[in-house]
Amino acid sequence: MPLNAMQWQKSLAAEQLRPVYLLAGEELLVLEAADALRAQARKLGYAEREVLDVGNHFDWDDLARAAAGMSLFATRRLLDLRLPTGRPGTEGAKAINEFCANPPPDVTLLITAMDWSNKHEGAWTRNLDAAGALVVFNAPRPNEWASWIGARLSSRGLSATPDAAALLAERVEGNLLAAAQEIDKLVVLHGQGKIDAQEMENLVADSARYDAFKLTDAAFAGEGGRALRILAGLHAEGEELIGLMGWLVNQLQLALRLANAHDFAAQARSERLWPAREQLFRKALRRAPREHWLQCLARAARIDRMAKGREQGDAWLEAERLIAAIAEPRAAGALA
Repeated sequence: MPLNAMQWQKSLAAEQLRPVYLLAGEELLVLEAADALRAQARKLGYAEREVLDVGNHFDWDDLARAAAGMSLFATRRLLDLRLPTGRPGTEGAKAINEFCANPPPDVTLLITAMDWSNKHEGAWTRNLDAAGALVVFNAPRPNEWASWIGARLSSRGLSATPDAAALLAERVEGNLLAAAQEIDKLVVLHGQGKIDAQEMENLVADSARYDAFKLTDAAFAGEGGRALRILAGLHAEGEELIGLMGWLVNQLQLALRLANAHDFAAQARSERLWPAREQLFRKALRRAPREHWLQCLARAARIDRMAKGREQGDAWLEAERLIAAIAEPRAAGALA
């Protein structure tokens, strides 16, 4: 039988990993569960990890070869098999069954699937469950949303009154990724502490505040004119530049981590970027080298000091130049 959330947490805390795991269901929950399992694997001495992405032309013999391969350092190994559709097909089911029947010592197979229903289950999932663990992650039921939001806020150093959590649950209307994004925004806008219903209403309803996110998205999308119009509108409405710069610095740091990564896709997954934002940053980084984003981050830090009165200069004018440089790196003198 698939493990429930509580059983999964207990299983994850064990001092020994099972030979095979299948984590399936809602994308956000699966990605976070896989991150947690990888972290536990590192803690237990799994020093090597091999990623196998199952696409249209994937050779399932690669799984057997990876399982039989010798470790370079005689350490435990994690095989990270990405199965987006949740359907391995005849050859894949056979390969997984063979692994489950005779799992190699010091090797754990992690399978993740973002598309899942009861129709995906079959003999291969039953064999996998017998050899290891099958965990299906479903979105919270309607009556569970407020408590789920409260728990997620708590994990990020925030808390909310029951009314505040219910208000946010109503706003996201059952959209798990939207809920996660809103909570991430609350961390930036509110910081740590407790949020009551009135504060929550102000934060989620204040479109001017949320234009900070539209601003950065437009800039990284290369839409310089639109980004500058948003910035001008925020300035005219009396928005505080300090708050805007906090989010902009956050996003530039993210861009730099992605630019420094040897494997962009793997880094994007570790940052928990959903596909639309992954593509946003992928295109942005194609427009300029790493050094450009390093310059942008240094300039943003300087603007933040100006906004706080710790350095001389016109912070809003410098912010305009920075937004232009993010959107159009090749513009002459953008960071001059």
